Amino acid sequence: MDETRTLTVDDHPAGGRGDGEPVLVVLWSADEPWRTGEVWRLQDGAVIGRGQGGFVRTRPGRDEPTAPLANPRISREQLRISIEDGVPIIDAVGRCPLLLDGRPVGSCPWVPGAQLELKGQLLLLCDRRAPLPAATGGRSPFGEADEDGIVGETAEAWELRRQVAFCAPLDAHVLIHGPSGTGKELVARALHARSRRSRAELVSRNAATFPETLVEAELFGNIASFPNPGMPARPGLVGAADGSSLFLDEFGELPLGQQARLLRVLDDGEYTRLGEARARRADLRLIAATNRPLDALKEDVLARLPLRIQTVGLDRRRADVPLLAAHLLRRIARDEPSLGRFLDARGWPVATPALVGALVRHPYTTHTRELAALLWEAIRRSTDGRLDLWPGYADDVRAGRGAPPAVDPRELTPEQIREALERHGGKQEHAWRELGLSSRHALGRLVRKYGL
Repeated sequence: MDETRTLTVDDHPAGGRGDGEPVLVVLWSADEPWRTGEVWRLQDGAVIGRGQGGFVRTRPGRDEPTAPLANPRISREQLRISIEDGVPIIDAVGRCPLLLDGRPVGSCPWVPGAQLELKGQLLLLCDRRAPLPAATGGRSPFGEADEDGIVGETAEAWELRRQVAFCAPLDAHVLIHGPSGTGKELVARALHARSRRSRAELVSRNAATFPETLVEAELFGNIASFPNPGMPARPGLVGAADGSSLFLDEFGELPLGQQARLLRVLDDGEYTRLGEARARRADLRLIAATNRPLDALKEDVLARLPLRIQTVGLDRRRADVPLLAAHLLRRIARDEPSLGRFLDARGWPVATPALVGALVRHPYTTHTRELAALLWEAIRRSTDGRLDLWPGYADDVRAGRGAPPAVDPRELTPEQIREALERHGGKQEHAWRELGLSSRHALGRLVRKYGL
């Protein structure tokens, strides 16, 4: 029997941003999966149902109306919207049962982060939609990757596109910062591809992979047999990037002393190869990326990275998760054609609303990497040619199974590790679990690295 569940805009666990107007976003549709990402703007007296218009594709500066719902299992008048004290109220008036976060209801308030399902037919997210920033660059088909590989239709995705378009043609050095798995390398490649240096190949390296004793040789190069006998001469990354862009991922992993040695390169391109007396110059643009707090970087180095682009996690753009999942699954099917059976004829995932809803709610820490791992787990567990929420999913998430470790070890500072060890009396068996690492051995490696 249906029940009316009372909620307020403050007590829903999913929460939501406080900016933007209240909307409903399509997360999944049984008959019309191409509607994923479309928006319904909530207005007093509006009706959602078969044959009713109202869903739009929001693009910068305009709404693009789409065809009315055509699903025959949805009533002509299925949901009715009313506004009470500024809060949208959603009443189920059609024959298809309405579920709020999986529970049947007859009426409910709009609550940011909540999921509404017309049982087995349509899954909607209660979200806020801020005005999209001004259009920049080329236009891609709705919901698909643009020319830079960026996927998403939320204000956050369009703001990222705006930042890339603004920074790319400039020649100042850039810092990209944000959590792991939020597309920092994608942004770096877009910045280079749109710059005046695009004819030259992008030079890139993960700074965390530099051997501790050879950081300077890696960056600035060396003459033959210096600093070690038999070592070949090489130009170093700075020399190789002359006329191009140098992308240093995990820039925050560089020791502060080594960061300081980049100051002259950042100022005027001057550097010296190891074992060589004369100075050289390189015309390069540094694109640095880090998932560490900005205060982890040396201040005078940070001052020489005047252009800043922040990437945000999936917790800030949950309405984009189904579009990202579709993009990742298409890429999986491209590399593994036998897995194309999990896509329909138009390239949309063959998935249940239960799985899509869980992916949207998931507490991401490594973001798109974690989303990809969850999709692989759903593929592995599928028995009937569709992707579904597997038994024990919630337990797997709590235990860290079926997804990458909750925390990238490189994101932890020595202070965080030391404090966790102190709280547990030095017992690594308890501390590694609190820190969210994959095992006690991962903590042991960090303890040895930092001399704790």
